Amino acid sequence: MTNFWKSARRWLPGTVLSLVLLGVILYLVDLGAVWTALRKADYRLLLLALAGSITWFLVRGIVWRTLLQNRPSYRVTFFCLSEGYLMNNFLPFRLGEVGRAFLLSRKTDLRFMEILPTIVIERVLDLMFSAGILVLSVPFVLGVSGAERIGYVVGGVMLVGLLSLFILARNRIWAGKVFQNLSLRWPKLHQIGGSILDPFFEGLVVLTDFRLFAKFLFWMTINWLIAIGQYFILVRAFFPQANLTWAMFSLGAAAFGGAIPSLPGAIGTLDAAVGGAIAMLTQNIDTAAAFVVVMRLFNYLVTGVPALIALSTEGQTLAGLYRDVTRFRARSTQSENLE
Repeated sequence: MTNFWKSARRWLPGTVLSLVLLGVILYLVDLGAVWTALRKADYRLLLLALAGSITWFLVRGIVWRTLLQNRPSYRVTFFCLSEGYLMNNFLPFRLGEVGRAFLLSRKTDLRFMEILPTIVIERVLDLMFSAGILVLSVPFVLGVSGAERIGYVVGGVMLVGLLSLFILARNRIWAGKVFQNLSLRWPKLHQIGGSILDPFFEGLVVLTDFRLFAKFLFWMTINWLIAIGQYFILVRAFFPQANLTWAMFSLGAAAFGGAIPSLPGAIGTLDAAVGGAIAMLTQNIDTAAAFVVVMRLFNYLVTGVPALIALSTEGQTLAGLYRDVTRFRARSTQSENLE
């Protein structure tokens, strides 16, 4: 029972929040009206939005491969990325980020701790972009006050975090010496830390290489511009009167909704954030819910199909992948236990 409650502290708050939000959504929406909105949507724009979503995911593979200094092939990078998204969508504990780093380390000569910082950098920049998009869109969204402060706070925190990583990367020798001196009192920490710091700092090299970081920022910017365009087309499929700020506001809300603790795939939190943002703009919660349904469907299709192809090629299953990643995490936790 003690072990159960220790585990429950990790998943119970997010589960409760997701279930509560799902209950609120189902209470507020008229499912018949949602179905009507789905039937009345502009299917030409939906197909165009689907093409945009596919393009976005393909470019996201380039973004991550750039952070990895183009060392793995695009095919391997893309399939590991898609498997990570599949894990995030259907498995607990946000295993996708650890999972894709684990999978890539298993398929290439890159070490896990060398890969992990690239994912941290990617996610930090994602939150900075989403905060910026939210800040830019809020002044044009009538009836919304104070939301831009969230963007400023999150963007500021992420900027501080990125600068901290940059300082570590530029002063890796000094940071290594400081760690070695401070960890002498704990031999096991000293041993484990010494083995992971070098590959970790190697993964941060993109922050100190101007050309590499500029290339990464270029592809990340392209990726977010595609996301804005794809959201704009998707919103227009349901709301012909929509303008670009609607897409930016809902996209910024989506990024924060996906970051809140929840069931796998940000069930409930993402739906409430995006649906709430669009309903706030349109005063039409049922059509906003229809938008969320299609957004979900596109996400599962675009990220899930290549992931299932990868799993089939590898002779792997999602359950097997879950076992492999959880065992890897358990071994890592045991090795870091400083009893």
